[in-house]
Amino acid sequence: MTIATKALPDLPDVLAPDGSEVRILLSLTGGSMAHFRLRPGETSKAVVHRTVEELWYVLAGEGEMWRATEGVEEVTVLRPGTSIAIPVGTRFQFRCTGGEALAAVAVTMPPWPGEDEAVFVPGPWEPAFRS
Repeated sequence: MTIATKALPDLPDVLAPDGSEVRILLSLTGGSMAHFRLRPGETSKAVVHRTVEELWYVLAGEGEMWRATEGVEEVTVLRPGTSIAIPVGTRFQFRCTGGEALAAVAVTMPPWPGEDEAVFVPGPWEPAFRS
């Protein structure tokens, strides 16, 4: 048996279905971890997950996260040190509002099953990405 260790990759491994940059970290039976990043001025696409829930912890930058579920809808300010939960079935969208990239680490439970996990939904903001 080995004990896994992984450094944050310099470049993104993939783009998430919502459009954010993803650097894949480690995974175990119960969950997986990834680093998400939006550049200044970028806004993700709004999505809802079919089967996974997530916990996010903001590392850098400033932004906002819209979440809506079961009649509750709110926008949370994101800044370093903020932790948020995204339960299964919660619609969400996030954007970078500051002058530096918004970066967060998220744990997905169970592990991320694949690209068809995220379903696009209407959100409060127009998605925007720099080329």
